Amino acid sequence: MSTPILSLRNIDKSFGPVNVLKGVNLDVYAGKVTALVGDNGAGKSTLIKCIAGIYTPESGDFVFEGEKVQIHGPRDATALGIEIVYQDLALCDNLDIVHNMFLGREVKKGPVLNETEMESLARKTLDGLSVRTVKSIRQTVASLSGGQRQTVAIARAVLWNSKVVILDEPTAALGVAQTEQVLNLVRRLADNGLGVVLISHNLNDVFEVADNIAALYLGTMAAQVDKNEVIPRQVIELITTGKSAGVEPSGVNA
Repeated sequence: MSTPILSLRNIDKSFGPVNVLKGVNLDVYAGKVTALVGDNGAGKSTLIKCIAGIYTPESGDFVFEGEKVQIHGPRDATALGIEIVYQDLALCDNLDIVHNMFLGREVKKGPVLNETEMESLARKTLDGLSVRTVKSIRQTVASLSGGQRQTVAIARAVLWNSKVVILDEPTAALGVAQTEQVLNLVRRLADNGLGVVLISHNLNDVFEVADNIAALYLGTMAAQVDKNEVIPRQVIELITTGKSAGVEPSGVNA
């Protein structure tokens, strides 16, 4: 496979005496969905916050598009083209879809907002993701379903020419139909050439959309494997014990 768009090597992160991440390696490929799985406390949230620049690792390297980079804060991650959609979505219920998508990055025309430009770019982004579930981009977020809210948050992440999108449990609070809509959108992100990291506890979702699976166990990367080379039972073993028969430990076979 081609060179990863994002590689993490030997990432260590501690909080006081607690070693949360220990020598973690992770590869993310453009046009592929990498599922990041692990039990509660395995280090998933800490890892993505290191990628986002919220936490600074004690040691380890970040390689983006083949070049070693330094991520000292969220602005550095955003400048590289890394966007993260957290579980809480960070949407404002009282604002419409357009204003949520441009929140904090509004387009201005002189001293006022350029509503026409923002509306055009928002519609173009949603159309590019084949979003058909939103009736009007001027709907307030308060009027949207859970699946539609997740769609808006994802669309906001890809609006800024992002290259890597990290989704933190995007289907956790959704019903069956809405989950299917969001998973289809996740797949379209990869098909459009983005590197996608999907954090999920739902192995059905993982095996439906992921291309490769990275399993964290107690702060270490148990293995990163091609989805087609493992079965759910093996992934569960990686999550719960850190190893599984037939799976190369800490391998990157994606």
